[in-house]
Amino acid sequence: MAAPATLPEPRQQLILAILMLCSLLIWLDNTVLSTALETLADPGRGLGANPGQLQWATGSYTLAFATLMFTAGALGDRFGHRTVFSSGLAIFAGSSLWAAYASDAGQLIAARAVMGVGSALITPAMMAILMWTFTGTARAAAIGIFSTSAGVGMAAGPVLAGFLLDHFWWGSVFLINVPVAALALAGLAVLVPNFRSPVRRPMDPAGMLLLISGLVALAYGLIRAGQVAAWTRTDVWAPIVGGLLLLAVFVLVELRLKAPSFNPRLFAQRTFSGGNVALGLLLFGVAAITFYNAFYLQGALGFSPTKAGLANIPTAAGALAGAPLASRLVRRLPLRLVAVPALTVAALTMGGYGFLGLQTPLVWVEVLLLIQGLSIGMVIGPVTAALTNDLPLEQAGAGSAVTNTVRQTGSVIGIAVGGTIMSIMYRRAIEPSLEGVPGPLQDQVRVSAEQARHVAATMHQPTLAQAADHALVDAMHVGAGWIAAIALLGAVVLLITLPAAGKKKSPAVEPDCEEARSSDSRSTA
Repeated sequence: MAAPATLPEPRQQLILAILMLCSLLIWLDNTVLSTALETLADPGRGLGANPGQLQWATGSYTLAFATLMFTAGALGDRFGHRTVFSSGLAIFAGSSLWAAYASDAGQLIAARAVMGVGSALITPAMMAILMWTFTGTARAAAIGIFSTSAGVGMAAGPVLAGFLLDHFWWGSVFLINVPVAALALAGLAVLVPNFRSPVRRPMDPAGMLLLISGLVALAYGLIRAGQVAAWTRTDVWAPIVGGLLLLAVFVLVELRLKAPSFNPRLFAQRTFSGGNVALGLLLFGVAAITFYNAFYLQGALGFSPTKAGLANIPTAAGALAGAPLASRLVRRLPLRLVAVPALTVAALTMGGYGFLGLQTPLVWVEVLLLIQGLSIGMVIGPVTAALTNDLPLEQAGAGSAVTNTVRQTGSVIGIAVGGTIMSIMYRRAIEPSLEGVPGPLQDQVRVSAEQARHVAATMHQPTLAQAADHALVDAMHVGAGWIAAIALLGAVVLLITLPAAGKKKSPAVEPDCEEARSSDSRSTA
């Protein structure tokens, strides 16, 4: 299809501003919840959510996002990208309002899932509109400017959430989304044409249903194991086995389609399959260690939400510095020589949480977070670019769908497994300290360190609160070791699957830029 008539430059810049505002909104929402986890777990200041409920509050969003995003692009082709974008924003704003005033953890989980639906509709449409709006050199410049919204969101999210939590109630971290979404909706209606592709892609409802069912069942079983502290119960292993079977059926169904939304055939390519597996394992570790970090800083160390948000800035700063650094390095060195050491360092920093304690100076925590962010940024950018560069242009959209789904799946499983390990080990560590605690309150203490501190304050037993802090740190040490080992597998996979001598095919493209190019190919196919 021929490109649409070029829009006036002032209108293009206003459209870019709206797109950046929406991208910033998504990135902020991805980071603010981690700062709010400790508050949500507190029975007094929050909802008294247990670890399993917090895992679902995080994972339900990611599940919806992972399973619907590759279908959202087809909706944009069929109904117009502005229509889908606007629908996603309206859903996101409404569910944010619901989350802000949720009266219990169950409502929050449901609201977060609906927010994930909104994000899934927004993201592909956002990138498609950017590619339709700009052409030639203006497109490259727009992509570069647009990509900065990710870094701003990563850095500003925890700080903004900390400020809101210190001055308002916990729901304010979600309520802030509503006026921003309303402003963006008005801008979309006035400025953005309803771009759409003349070729309608199939919707693949069967594949979407199988993927959702499989991931939900798998996540339920893994999270349930942490709640009951056992793997042999039927309500633990049966959902895990059922989820894996559903995911296997999903792959078989997609293999039978001529134009699947998620194309498993792409995994026959060594670099593509190895890179995606490695990124999935890396995002597994990132999600799990971020979950731990929230409870360590605000719970064990007693940081205020604002201080915890500021303490996380080195992670974002490192990621922002790591991406361009890797881009320069892979112009001179094979990708394997850059990505494998970087992923190894990232895994080791996750294992570094095993050496953090209640008396660890903050400066060492900051150094660890900075190195972690730097190494993660050096992996995701060049590996993502290499995955798509190795595919024919006509498969770029399908490749982007696979890559994004694998990443989000890794995050979901990381939260489930990481949180479950922490819950099981915390229960074992706190058990010796329950002597003298009344029977009805012992179960509450076993739920989480936050519940234990609440009981300790009620009973005026500061030693119980101290024991809970030590139990939390001990559990984090065990979990960090497992997380590091799993992330290290990603480095091994890259070492085996990446070529020793890299191809000089502009592997320096930033991840957001690459996803944008993939969205463009989907829109114009």
